[in-house]
Amino acid sequence: MKFFQKEADSAIRTGAMVLGGLGLGAALMYVLDPERGKRRRALVRDKTARAAHKARERLDARSRDLRNRARGAAAEVKSRVRREDVPDSVLEERVRAEIGRVVSTPGAIDVSVIARTATLSGPVLASEVDELVARVRGVRGIEDVENRLAVYETPEEVPALQGGRNRWSPAEAES
Repeated sequence: MKFFQKEADSAIRTGAMVLGGLGLGAALMYVLDPERGKRRRALVRDKTARAAHKARERLDARSRDLRNRARGAAAEVKSRVRREDVPDSVLEERVRAEIGRVVSTPGAIDVSVIARTATLSGPVLASEVDELVARVRGVRGIEDVENRLAVYETPEEVPALQGGRNRWSPAEAES
C-alpha cells in the first residue's frame, strides 16, 4: 500500500527522508565524536541503566503492594467467615483505637466490652455521635453497641469536651 500517491506527496516523502537522514547523521556525529563521544556514550549508558533500575524498583514496589493487598483482603474475608475467640480486653482496645480516629476528645469516652457488646458512655458532641456508633459497630468482633453517651451540641459547658484536637484529613488539606 502506498501512502504517498501524488507528486506533491513524493516531494514530502523526499523532504522527510532528507530531514531524517540529517537527524540521524547529527546523532551519530554527537555520539561518535572522537573527543567527547566516549563520555557521551557513557552518559547514555548510565542514564539507560538508571531508567531500567528505577523501572524495576517501581515494578517491584507495585507487585509487593498488590501482594500485600491480596493478603489483607484474604485475611479480611477469612476473619468475617469464621468467628474468632477474642478476649473482651482486646475488643476494648480495638474500640478505643477506632474512637481515637472518629471523635475530637477520645479521652472523654469510657468504653467497656462484655460478651462482644461495647458500652460507650461519657460526653460527646452531637455532630460526632452517629459516626462514632457506626464505626464502633464496624469493629471486628463487636456484635452490639450500647449507647450511653451524653450528647452535647457545643463543648462550652463540658470540661471533658474542651481542648479537643481538631481532626485532620488529607481531603481537608487539599482545599
